[in-house]
Amino acid sequence: EILVDGQIVTARYIVLAVGGWPWIPEFEGSQNAITSNEVFHMDSLPDSLVIVGGGYIAVEFATILDRLGCNITLIYRRELLLRGFDNEVRQFITTEIQRDVTLKLETNICKIIHENNGLRLVLDKGPNVVCDLVLYATGRRPMTGELGLENVAVECSTNGAIRVDSNFMTDEPSIYAIGDVIDRVALTPVALAEGQTVANYLFSKQKTSMRYQNIPSTVFSLPNLGTVGYTEQEALEKNIDIDVYVTTTKPLKHALTGSNNRAMLKLIVDRSNDKVVGLHMVGDNAGELVQGFAVAMNCGATKSDFDETIGIHPTMAEEFVTMRIKRAPIYQKCQ
Repeated sequence: EILVDGQIVTARYIVLAVGGWPWIPEFEGSQNAITSNEVFHMDSLPDSLVIVGGGYIAVEFATILDRLGCNITLIYRRELLLRGFDNEVRQFITTEIQRDVTLKLETNICKIIHENNGLRLVLDKGPNVVCDLVLYATGRRPMTGELGLENVAVECSTNGAIRVDSNFMTDEPSIYAIGDVIDRVALTPVALAEGQTVANYLFSKQKTSMRYQNIPSTVFSLPNLGTVGYTEQEALEKNIDIDVYVTTTKPLKHALTGSNNRAMLKLIVDRSNDKVVGLHMVGDNAGELVQGFAVAMNCGATKSDFDETIGIHPTMAEEFVTMRIKRAPIYQKCQ
C-alpha cells in the first residue's frame, strides 16, 4: 500500500522511479547559492555567474550560459573536468573550454558572503571572486528520504540509493526500483530501458536483462563530448591488450571562419580480436555520431570493419574510418 494525499492505493507491484535531486554541501553562506533547478526560473541572466562542479550539468551550463553573454567562472576541486571520462579526452576538452570560460581547478569555496547587491566567494587558494550569482552543480542524490521506506524491507546504501537485484527487485518482493534512485547509470534512456526490463520481467513471456555495456552518452557542452565503451584507463585496468588511435583536427567548416576550435577523436581496440571497445569524440554533433557507432560496436564491429568503410567527405565522422596510426597505451591517473 502507498498513502497519497490521504488516500490509500494498493497494487500488486510498486515501482519506485522518483529520481534524484540536486544538493549543495553545507558551509558558511551556502544558502546564497542556487542549483540547476532554479536556473530555469530566473527572470533574467546575471552579468557574472560562478558555477561550482565539473560534471555534466556544471560543464553544460557553463558553456551554454557563456554563449548567452554571462561572464562565467567555473570552479572545480579536481585537476580536470568531467571525471569518469577518458583522461586524454578530459585534458583536451578542459583546454577547449578554457578558451571561453574562466577555470579555477583544484579549488574549493570556503564561504560565500552576501555583499551589497552581489556575492563574494572566499576560496581556499587565490584571490576572492565577486559575482552576481553562484550555481552549485555538485551532484544529485536519490530522493528516498521521505518515501516511508522504513516501513518496508527496502534497503538503501549510505547515499540513499535503493538496493536492487538483477531484476530491479528490492528486498521487499512487491517493490521494484529503477533509474537515478538506484544510482547505477544516471542517464534518462538507461532509466527507460530499466523500466522496460521490469515490465518484461513481470508481464511478458520474453524475459530480458539489462545490458550496461556500450551505453553511449553525450555531454552537451560546447564543444560536445560523446563516448561509448571503455576509456583507455578502464581497458588497461581490465588487462585488455589494446591499441589506441587518436587524432585531433580542425573541423573543415572552420577553414574559412578563423575559429581556433579543434576536435578530437579516439578509438580503443582490443588486439586479441580487433574489436573496437571504446570510441570517444570531442566536437560538434558528437552525440549524433556516437549513437550510430554505438550500434556498430554492439554488433561487434572491428577496426578492420572501420578501415574498410568509405568515409563521407567532408564530415567529422569520416575521421573515425581513416585513422591508421596507433600509439602505445598510456595510463594516466587524473582526478
